[in-house]
Amino acid sequence: TASLGMEAEQEPLLGNRTCGSREWDIVETEEHYKSRWRSIRILYLTMFLSSVGFSIVIMSIWPYLQKIDQTADASFLGWVIASFSLGQMVASPMFGLWSNYRPRKEPLTVSIFISVAANCLYAYVHLPASHNKYYMLVARGLVGFGAANTDEVQVPQGNIDQVAVVATNILFFVILFIFALFETIITPLTMDMYAWTQEQAVLYDGIILAALGVEAVVILLGVKLLSKKIGERAILLGGLIVVWVGFFILLPWGNQFPKIQWEDLHNNSIPNTTFGEIIIGLWKSPREDHSERPTGCPIEQAWCLYTPVIHLAQFLTSAVLIGIGYPVCNLMSYTLYSKILGPKPQGVYMGWLTASGSGARILGPVFISQVYAHWGPRWAFGLVCGMVVFTITLLGVVYKRLIAFSIRYGRIQE
Repeated sequence: TASLGMEAEQEPLLGNRTCGSREWDIVETEEHYKSRWRSIRILYLTMFLSSVGFSIVIMSIWPYLQKIDQTADASFLGWVIASFSLGQMVASPMFGLWSNYRPRKEPLTVSIFISVAANCLYAYVHLPASHNKYYMLVARGLVGFGAANTDEVQVPQGNIDQVAVVATNILFFVILFIFALFETIITPLTMDMYAWTQEQAVLYDGIILAALGVEAVVILLGVKLLSKKIGERAILLGGLIVVWVGFFILLPWGNQFPKIQWEDLHNNSIPNTTFGEIIIGLWKSPREDHSERPTGCPIEQAWCLYTPVIHLAQFLTSAVLIGIGYPVCNLMSYTLYSKILGPKPQGVYMGWLTASGSGARILGPVFISQVYAHWGPRWAFGLVCGMVVFTITLLGVVYKRLIAFSIRYGRIQE
């Protein structure tokens, strides 16, 4: 069993000119081989450009939302970010089914057209006189809807392991959930903890995410070599452990507290705290320039008065570890899922995988924005650590079932 599992994990996904094994070997012609790789490279470019656009937008959503609509708060930010994934979750199974029965370029072309139109709407949501935050909500939902993109051959006999399929979808859901909440909270967290202005948060967080992108490229190149030695399942397990350590490091500790936005005391939304706590918060956060927007942790978030600051070294160390663990887990999930499906038509199955990831991107931002706003980073990141432990446990339970279709079919025949 162990040797079969290792063989499954080392089975290549691309590059061979035969498909499958044993009774269903199908030889690929030279022309088809070149055409396939040409299409793959075009998709690489498409995904690269899509990711560039996504990374530009994600860091600026919170400042943009605050600028166009003063009534928007951190809780509404979660819904705005989640709307992207809601649209993607609805569209993914539809596009997957479409690609199974029609040329794949049709749903791809339609999705790109929708994405362009939706991004144009997003760029002009500041123009209406009111309800701008709802226009942004709709625009991000349409962008997500457009982002739902992934000669007759002999299909082998044999059933796909549905338990492995469901388990992989759950694993993928949690992995995307974790990173979705990280990319959602990074801007509000740094503005609260380090009293960064909106401009500083967009710039510095953008630099951090860019560095994590470079880190991910290096890590993924190394993973390709490492997977041949220890297999995808072991790498997935290691990636989850690294992610857990990353979020554990984010838990606040010590006796240093964040700067408080004292200007909000003019409002009637003062939390139920003692007068002494408020005075201490004000004493630690005098404003030097009254002409600028106040910075620091908003006093209406009561936890700001008693939760220790997350030190910058903590945050950067955590970001590096999450930047290692997330791309590893993401890649291994896709790889294992594709091998589990094997040469069967994958359009609908891949649509459901994307839908599960989109569901995570819906719930992740909503979860983190609500928990963070009401209870602070200690509860938010503590719950995430518990979630990762659950995921590691699930992986251990289904570990032996996460093998390639061809290996599983071979075992059935034996």
